[in-house]
Amino acid sequence: MDLNYTLEDLAFRDHVRAFLDANLPKDLQEKVLNHKRLAREDYVRWHKIVAKQGWAAPAWPKEYGGTGWTPVQRHIWEEECARAGTPPILPFGINMVAPVIMAFGNEEQKRHYLPRILNCDDWWCQGYSEPGSGSDLASLKTRAERQGDYYIVNGQKTWTTLAQHADMIFCLVRTDPNVRKQEGISFLLIDMHTPGITVRPIIMLDEEHEVNEVFFDNVKVPVQNLIGEENKGWTYAKYLLGHERTGIAAVGRAKRELLFLKRVANNQRKNGKPLLDDPVFSVKVASLEIEIMALEMTVLRVVSQESSKRGPGPEASLLKVKGTEIQQALTELMVEAIGPYALPFDPAYLEGEREHSVAENDDAAPLAPYYFNFRKTSIYGGSNEIQKNIISQMILGL
Repeated sequence: MDLNYTLEDLAFRDHVRAFLDANLPKDLQEKVLNHKRLAREDYVRWHKIVAKQGWAAPAWPKEYGGTGWTPVQRHIWEEECARAGTPPILPFGINMVAPVIMAFGNEEQKRHYLPRILNCDDWWCQGYSEPGSGSDLASLKTRAERQGDYYIVNGQKTWTTLAQHADMIFCLVRTDPNVRKQEGISFLLIDMHTPGITVRPIIMLDEEHEVNEVFFDNVKVPVQNLIGEENKGWTYAKYLLGHERTGIAAVGRAKRELLFLKRVANNQRKNGKPLLDDPVFSVKVASLEIEIMALEMTVLRVVSQESSKRGPGPEASLLKVKGTEIQQALTELMVEAIGPYALPFDPAYLEGEREHSVAENDDAAPLAPYYFNFRKTSIYGGSNEIQKNIISQMILGL
């Protein structure tokens, strides 16, 4: 692949930059660039701005509202959004359940759900992990028993990101307990406002309400909300996870956070000189920058394969492992660079309730919670240990 931008690519980049300069609300940009917390309305507001432009789903086919962009153009879009500091377009609808609906849903499901996902009329969450069924997802126990035109769902999901805001959940459920565990799973779309669903918050070390437990108590789900065939959900789940793991790499955000790390290190002093001039610390930063460059090349290769009608394969596991390792390394170096200033924890500043942090260093204020939050990235989407097993089996043939 020729990774040099063509004149057309450079013109496209200028077009994207002009759009972001004109349309990205400054209050949202300030939150993102300063690691403050985003509210539900922040995500939805930005999504709808991008959807109005027709750019909310760059990887979708044009017939469903996609852009028709090349892989390089999609990469440029993601890179420029990261550079500008946009809120993310949440992946649960656009990048995860939508490809499954396109590939395996019926025409009625496509007509109903895809436009609503595209415009963020529905907020989606993911119902995969359960207590005792995380990386070993096929051991899930949430049951769905068919009774006439409905499934009756009972069970529990956990670590459900932003479920407190969700209108819909795509859910793996066990519809046949008498077969091999991978063969008895189905893929259901469930309205989160259905009676019998309870969402209980899980408050993490950074004191943020990001994940939840979701309980299903005799929840009635119409049979028409089944994706594809009953008991074939494991196939659809693996297809979805390939898209999730590709996105977890977040190379554009890593490049932005590298610049933030350099700024922090340049403002810190060691022996009267900027920390970034310290040979030991600068080697750590340079090594990490090389890793980010290598990750970017690999992302471009995988995205190119997707554009030729080939879905993400085991290569997505490579991106998941390396991307999350880089994210964690970035937060570790940020805390190392800022030193004791990372100790004060100021939720009020992160929530936007005060203009400046009590830490007397606004760059430092988010770094401890940021560090803690990113400990999870090597676990969700399938733990990195499991991904290494996939790589060894499907790529290396071991």
